[in-house]
Amino acid sequence: MAARFLWASRVASHLRISIAQRGFASVVLKDLKYAESHEWVKIDGNKATFGITDHAQDHLGDVVYVELPDLGRSVSQGESFGAVESVKATSDINSPVSGKVVEVNEVLSESPGLVSSFDSWKVLAHVKDLNFEKLDVTVNTSPYEDGWIIKVELSDAEEAKKLMDSDKYSKFCEEEDAKH
Repeated sequence: MAARFLWASRVASHLRISIAQRGFASVVLKDLKYAESHEWVKIDGNKATFGITDHAQDHLGDVVYVELPDLGRSVSQGESFGAVESVKATSDINSPVSGKVVEVNEVLSESPGLVSSFDSWKVLAHVKDLNFEKLDVTVNTSPYEDGWIIKVELSDAEEAKKLMDSDKYSKFCEEEDAKH
């Protein structure tokens, strides 16, 4: 098991994802920030893109509906702006930062499952012998790529400092799962 974890850690590092040692298999990208309510955010200048994390979608199960906010709506850090409905539950989507909605992922209206992720261990198993320089891991069911939910114009970029980095978020998820 240790050798398999070491190999998986190396692959995960190359793919810019994080995995915890107990076999925690949720994908956590290193260049994003994370909220305790399991939303991710990518800051680019005065704009931010966000959605739900792989950990969140994994616990929700198959996503069947995503409630999207209207363009121009103001969102506030920590407050709900929409919802994700799955076969298991409905969960609020909270804003990791404050701002004005400038774009919504309308594709989610037709294909809400895009916020659901792939089984990262299966992907890691298949990429073991591939040349990583030529690797193109495009998975349509990706909460961090095609499954983003909204983009906002930031009203307070300093709020991002209150969020977790990938290592803290991975540990947070591991501890949270251990409680259940």
